[in-house]
Amino acid sequence: MANHIHTEEKPNSQETCETSFACEQQLDVHPEKHNKKQYACEVCSSKFPQKYRLVEHMRIHTGEKPFSCEVCGSSFTQKGSLKLHMRTHTGEKPHSCEVCGASFSTTSYLKVHLRSHTGEKPFSCDVCRSSFTRKSILTAHMRKHTGETPFSCVVCGSAFARKPVLIAHMRTHTGEKPYSCQVCHSSFTTSSYLKIHIRSHTEGKAYSCDVCGSSFTVKSSLVMHLRTHSGEKPYSCEVCGLSFTQKYTLTTHMRTHTKEKPFCCEVCGSSFTTSSYLKIHMRHHTKEKPYSCELCSSSFISKLHLKTHMQNSHSVGGLYSCELCGSAFTQKSGLVTHMRIHTGEKPHSCQICGVSFAQKPTLITHMRTHTGEKPFSCEVCKSAFTTSSSLKIHMRHHTKEKPYSCQVCSSSFTTSSYLKIHMQQHTKGRPYCCDICSSSFQSKLNLKTHMQNAHSMGLYSCELCESTFTRKSNLVAHTRTHTGEKPYSCQVCGTSFAQKSAVMVHARTHTGEKPYSCQVCGTSFAQKVALIVHIRTHTGEKPYSCKVCNFSFSTSSYLKIHMRYHTKEKPYSCELCGSAFTSQSQLTRHMRTHMQSNYTCKLCGLSFKYKNGLKLHMQSHSEENVNVRELTKEKLYSCETCNSSFTTLSYLKIHRRSHTGEKPYSCQVCGSAFSQKSFLIVHVRTHTGEKPYSCEVCDASFIENISLIRHLRTHTGEKPFSCEVCNTSFRYKFSLKIHMRKHTENLNAY
Repeated sequence: MANHIHTEEKPNSQETCETSFACEQQLDVHPEKHNKKQYACEVCSSKFPQKYRLVEHMRIHTGEKPFSCEVCGSSFTQKGSLKLHMRTHTGEKPHSCEVCGASFSTTSYLKVHLRSHTGEKPFSCDVCRSSFTRKSILTAHMRKHTGETPFSCVVCGSAFARKPVLIAHMRTHTGEKPYSCQVCHSSFTTSSYLKIHIRSHTEGKAYSCDVCGSSFTVKSSLVMHLRTHSGEKPYSCEVCGLSFTQKYTLTTHMRTHTKEKPFCCEVCGSSFTTSSYLKIHMRHHTKEKPYSCELCSSSFISKLHLKTHMQNSHSVGGLYSCELCGSAFTQKSGLVTHMRIHTGEKPHSCQICGVSFAQKPTLITHMRTHTGEKPFSCEVCKSAFTTSSSLKIHMRHHTKEKPYSCQVCSSSFTTSSYLKIHMQQHTKGRPYCCDICSSSFQSKLNLKTHMQNAHSMGLYSCELCESTFTRKSNLVAHTRTHTGEKPYSCQVCGTSFAQKSAVMVHARTHTGEKPYSCQVCGTSFAQKVALIVHIRTHTGEKPYSCKVCNFSFSTSSYLKIHMRYHTKEKPYSCELCGSAFTSQSQLTRHMRTHMQSNYTCKLCGLSFKYKNGLKLHMQSHSEENVNVRELTKEKLYSCETCNSSFTTLSYLKIHRRSHTGEKPYSCQVCGSAFSQKSFLIVHVRTHTGEKPYSCEVCDASFIENISLIRHLRTHTGEKPFSCEVCNTSFRYKFSLKIHMRKHTENLNAY
């Protein structure tokens, strides 16, 4: 038998298919392939031609892994898998490349490697037509289009498209650095970092700064360094507007808004935003103080503490003093800002109302009064505030903290202003008196409230329905509900309204203004009530419940429609065929089945059933050569890299990112980047849990419209993907793809 293996002689033949084998044992097993698959799995009904294959398959269900590695303890379901694994310990690589001599542990690895010589890339992307040598690389590439990040960090929640990236990321938490330099014994988390480091020994620092002469081992470090000279800060915070030279610095800064602190101390449980802060903190436990003062031998846990010590104790490092009042500052910028108190200079002006400020952060806070932005949110009740100090005061209502105490009566208050008002009780500072009962109050507002509640003074009553109001303006607006008067008209379309606020909201339908923005996903709305309803998609709040089946809904209108499933009420009827529906939207969709083409392109005459279809079609027209382009299907915009052509410039710009790797749309939660805004919007829903696409049949919800379309086929029975060979139909494209393999396998058998 051993001789047959080396000579490649196969004397044992099978009469049915004339296949030859090196030993009789292989010949005895082979005929089972010609028999029907007679061994069936009782769990999933899969069938196998040999019994031992069924035994191996059953381990998938039982979780049994009987073959264990004696070196590292890893277990496997098959003996062959253990054999391949052992080569990772022995270093055995029996399969060699005849072209370059590289060796591999398995034939499959060799097969993939050979494609680097032949140029073969059998796995293609259906979206951008990119090709790859391995299916796993294609799978990872597809996540660029879908925005999928299935590999999540259990420590900080960051998500990644590829498992190797997650493994490398985990080392930032564990501190593991498995790649060591043989020259200086420095350690690194990834092999790529080690490769860059090796250049410092072999090539030196090849990239030099023309401004100051500093040298760097990699070009990216030089690019970041040059920003210190140019002042360029390309990474901006969407919350507060601050800019940074590096993306990592922006990611760290975002944690000040999200309150995320992924780096935890194992000794005391304290959390930190960066690993460096954790490293400094650990020195409190270890008592390590690596930074020493050369003048007095004092030691410190960080370089910053040493620098501060040198400035304060030895006046080293350039203390900046104010010549007018003597105040001292460690940084020149601090002195410059301070001097504006004396000069009255206010260089930062609001472009909307013209108000000026001495500091830029004060201007940023002021701008929120115009934009309505409230970036600081309460984690308890979701209230939002324009400044962190306002949030801090608000949190005291939840924590019951009252740091400001009255020295006279020991009463406590959440703010100093409340304490100041309270002190008037002791100083008899109650200047506002009631003329009827002689009660006195600290503020005019308190007196006004007292007059309305205690003496019914200033209450305005409706003569028609006896409703009462504290303000005359509210009574006037209420009266119009009886008279039908609508004195406020829209200057654009002439529509009239009873209240001025209503016409202001209506005007936004013409201007497109949407002043109410969601702080979670950035979606904007024209009315505050629409924002409130939208927020429920993030919080999951569904305050309207069905008393029959206990289903909950985010709006009363959804509940109203749902109740019709119980009452069988269908108030919306089709005038053409008599079909009835529970909601107007269902009727509208139904009516399109009667319409052949409701939306027609005025440029080329093509018609569409849906408005969105026409909208997408219009993008294929440009200002020039419109008719020629559409009729000839000409694609004027070509990619310089791969010669792909597109009908619009915007499609070409998106396509170019597949070559440049540019991903301008970043997730504020986990930092994942995407080439298209639509991919980012879908990705954000994986964090917020928002599922805006709901099935009207069974109430199932989805994050993408395409997922809803696929789901609906389970109700309609639609199977749009058909096999050209045997005419079998399938609901999903991937099911058809799997089915087609049966035909290709049969062809290969012949």
